[in-house]
Amino acid sequence: MTTAATLTLALLLDAVLGEPRWLWSRLPHPAVLMGRAVGWLDRQLNRGGARRLRGVLALVLLVLGALAVGGALSRLGPVAEVVVAAILLAQRSLAEHVAAVADGLRLSVGEGRRAVARIVSRDTAAIGESEVARAALESAAENLSDGVIAPAFWFLVGGLPGLLVYKVVNTADSMIGYRNARYEQFGWASARMDDLLNLLPARLTGAIIALLGGVAGDWRGIVADARRHRSPNAGWPEAAMSRALGVALAGPRSYDGQMRDLAWVNGAGQRAIGAEEIEAGVAMLWSVWRVTLIFCALAATTAALLLV
Repeated sequence: MTTAATLTLALLLDAVLGEPRWLWSRLPHPAVLMGRAVGWLDRQLNRGGARRLRGVLALVLLVLGALAVGGALSRLGPVAEVVVAAILLAQRSLAEHVAAVADGLRLSVGEGRRAVARIVSRDTAAIGESEVARAALESAAENLSDGVIAPAFWFLVGGLPGLLVYKVVNTADSMIGYRNARYEQFGWASARMDDLLNLLPARLTGAIIALLGGVAGDWRGIVADARRHRSPNAGWPEAAMSRALGVALAGPRSYDGQMRDLAWVNGAGQRAIGAEEIEAGVAMLWSVWRVTLIFCALAATTAALLLV
């Protein structure tokens, strides 16, 4: 079975099953195992001098481990590859978590806050309806790239080893890739590697959203906003999503009790938004998924015909 065919089946399996609670309440999710590995290396290596070099060593160990595990799983056959790839994709889980914010907002702002707090790291206790909706849409756009398009991209490039390398680096960045006293040096290598691995997928995600949303003609504006974003990659899908939906995203928000005056993405877009715009964002998530599925299916069919 070709890599494209395997990915096609994995995309479908993830869309159907998502993250079954009955399974992951009994077994540790692979992402949890990756997190434990990162945490162990953090405890063992993030001390003493030469923190940046120690962080590079931690990254090398994580990558080598991912390559070894990915290679071993690949030898189990196509069924195992489909299942593992589906587990490491996050389309249905992402769509459900974002849709839950819209459902919460329709009940009350408080319910919307509780729902969005599960998917963002900013302070949510005092934000209003529009801020809740913006947070949900920003998470939708960024995680569409990080959790669906980037894993699919690296699976097509490198099979299960490529997918596991991406996921473990992304996990490391989320745990130690912070610019604070503890991690600025130790997490530097993981953060930079995550930026590198997301470079093409983030721009690809933005391009797909722009095409589907009919805003590809405003690509210069998307590029301009993306370059003003605090992240070198997250701004691309966010800028495209904001224009596709006609809303303003990003802007000022609070982290750990400190307000940060961040730049607006599509600042001229609508700022008074709510559940309806979140639902439009969820619909866009599924539209991008369908395009990805069709591309993989066509690639698999083409490869099969060439092999005949």
